[in-house]
Amino acid sequence: MRLKDKVVIVTGGNQGIGRDYSLRFALEGAKVVICARKLDTSQQVVDEIKANGGEAMALKVDVSNEEDTKMMAKKTVEKYGKIDVLLNNAAIYSGLSMQPWDTITPEEWDWVFSVNVKGQWLTMKAVVPYMKQAGKGKIINTASTTMLMGIPFLLHYAASKAAVMGLTRCASAELGEFGITVNTICPGLTLTAASTEMPGQPPGLAEFVASMVHLKRNQQPTDLVGPALFLASDDSDFMTGQLVAVDGGMALH
Repeated sequence: MRLKDKVVIVTGGNQGIGRDYSLRFALEGAKVVICARKLDTSQQVVDEIKANGGEAMALKVDVSNEEDTKMMAKKTVEKYGKIDVLLNNAAIYSGLSMQPWDTITPEEWDWVFSVNVKGQWLTMKAVVPYMKQAGKGKIINTASTTMLMGIPFLLHYAASKAAVMGLTRCASAELGEFGITVNTICPGLTLTAASTEMPGQPPGLAEFVASMVHLKRNQQPTDLVGPALFLASDDSDFMTGQLVAVDGGMALH
């Protein structure tokens, strides 16, 4: 078990890619704290983990709310005594529409950035004091190949994910002396309900993307689990400030 006895917080761990992270990390021996705005779906994942012999708990957390993120870290340490890994998976993607850049409203812009950027920053702020006390820790942020490729009609989303890369690089420079690594996973278009049901996307988008990917197939949530597991494990101890593109070879950088 690569994560035996490690305590891992997964934001947005109740659905989509986050659910796959939560389930696999538990199978690898981690105690998983699933944080999301919907407590009922988070508890369903906890129940599944426990049914398979794992350990997990669910917390209702809005990552854009600082008091929620502080509570998240505090309750995790109260329950499990430490925080080894933060996987910042929660993001605004579901609910967005593909649209021209100049039709995005200031309210939509602020909504996306409040979760995708501010949320990852606030959760980092909440867990880092505990990681400093332990003398080690791993933070895994989430970006997107939309910002590597300049995908049109998702400017607010792509811009927010570009900001995450800056957040990761700057934080890694400040936190390295405390034994804390900060890296970013950069998924391609992953087939989840959020991506397949997004309004405004052109017909045949998934098929077109599959044709552009070097591996000639669409990306599944499970394709991201292995790289995330590597970044959460001791195998990546000397890796920090990096962007790991997991997209089947679509964006080369």
